[in-house]
Amino acid sequence: MKEIIWNQFGASIDMLINVISNCPDNYFERNPRFYFIAFHSAIFLDYYATLPPGNFSPLLSFTQKGPEDRPKEAIDDSIPDKIYSKEELVDYLKQSREKCKQLVLSLTDEKLNERFKEGDGPNDMDYPILEILLYNMRHTQHHTAQLNLLLRQDLDQHMEWSFRAGDIDS
Repeated sequence: MKEIIWNQFGASIDMLINVISNCPDNYFERNPRFYFIAFHSAIFLDYYATLPPGNFSPLLSFTQKGPEDRPKEAIDDSIPDKIYSKEELVDYLKQSREKCKQLVLSLTDEKLNERFKEGDGPNDMDYPILEILLYNMRHTQHHTAQLNLLLRQDLDQHMEWSFRAGDIDS
């Protein structure tokens, strides 16, 4: 079961790495919407794989800002402290990919009984480990699809589909 989950989760991450890696530099530099989606995806892939989430320490720094202080292209309140390069984002994603792989492949019955719990507030996440893994995979694939759509619509550029983890070069 662990290998099946990893094959699909890893494929989602591989597709995210692939779309960012193969985005033309001039498009990446001139399209803030693409950049903010890529940054958000990298940060939250790592965050949702951090147990407990209170131990989250992002490799790329950001500041949470209110709506009036965010760039209009931002997709949430996590605004990068600088403009990171494609290479920095991809390196972060590769490290998070390994973190996710280790988490999935180390699952035990005991681990599955643990929870991803942010806090006690009404909007705080409190999910079983398996559910946060599936949530993370869906979140990753959702934003990967957005990035693919931007490249397809704006540049008519097509990206590879990954059937299983490791089957495309990224």
